[in-house]
Amino acid sequence: MSQFDEVKTVWMNGELVPWTKASIHVSSHALHYGSGVFEGIRCYETDRGPAVFRVEEHIDRLFASAQVYRIHIPYTKSEVGAAICQTIEANNFTSCYVRPIVFFGSGTLGLDPRKCPVEVSVLAWPWPAFLGDEAMSAGVRITISPWRKFHSRMMPTTAKACGQYLNSILAVRDAAGRGFDEALLLDVDGGVAEGSGENLFLVRDGVLYTNGEEQSILLGITRDAVMTIARDLGLPVRTRALALEDLMSADEAFFTGTAAEVTPIREVDGVALGSPGWFTRSIQKTFMEATAGRLPRYRRWLHYVDDCTFAGAYSAVPCI
Repeated sequence: MSQFDEVKTVWMNGELVPWTKASIHVSSHALHYGSGVFEGIRCYETDRGPAVFRVEEHIDRLFASAQVYRIHIPYTKSEVGAAICQTIEANNFTSCYVRPIVFFGSGTLGLDPRKCPVEVSVLAWPWPAFLGDEAMSAGVRITISPWRKFHSRMMPTTAKACGQYLNSILAVRDAAGRGFDEALLLDVDGGVAEGSGENLFLVRDGVLYTNGEEQSILLGITRDAVMTIARDLGLPVRTRALALEDLMSADEAFFTGTAAEVTPIREVDGVALGSPGWFTRSIQKTFMEATAGRLPRYRRWLHYVDDCTFAGAYSAVPCI
């Protein structure tokens, strides 16, 4: 069964439309050149109803990515937030993955897209554990990709742009073709960067390590949440450049990301790192309890779908 079989409705350019009507023209600029930006957001089932995880931060990053590529989003942040809630409600999802996307449509196929209209859509669909339930419990087998992560002077690594993910597609297809669950990309200097769509964390001697923006990574929103959780658990967090040797000698290692959530790493190119350890398990458990709305201290991370208004920087926009 296609993962989209349960999707009935898509938000597209200001209105909810049937799935079968949510289409673009073959001459769309983004189809040819990847000229768009997007976000991946999870909506979780809670006792109070479906709730979107850190939606404001995701929308902030969407607009920041668009600014880097000089794409003017023709909606406010509040309107995009309301569109996300409307799309989830229209499909009657209690939990799902949400994909807001902004891209240049049909107007010209010259490289300069200024004559192209800006299209905005929101998709939502059921998507369980990205790498599988077994991966969440036992961990994944990964490989060092022969493809390097591009440097920030080549493309803006802190922007989440459509075309940039060709780099990740090359890496993950190579990994899958060789029988691994996921790929790990090194940066241009040979240091550890990130997975095809995940940030990397290591535990060594009771300290949690992750690399920073200088190592060509996307500054993940789940990454930030995990750093907060780790500190709350009393685990020191250090940000520095990571070498491959750091990974291979780590006590524990795991990926984080909207799709991957907190996924342990058990093996790198056939070398066992061991079973997921206490720190990984504790962070994973706390993260899942937080997203389920069971921990009051992290309730601020959840935006309940039945509340379609956005306060503060997101001036209130009623449900349409």
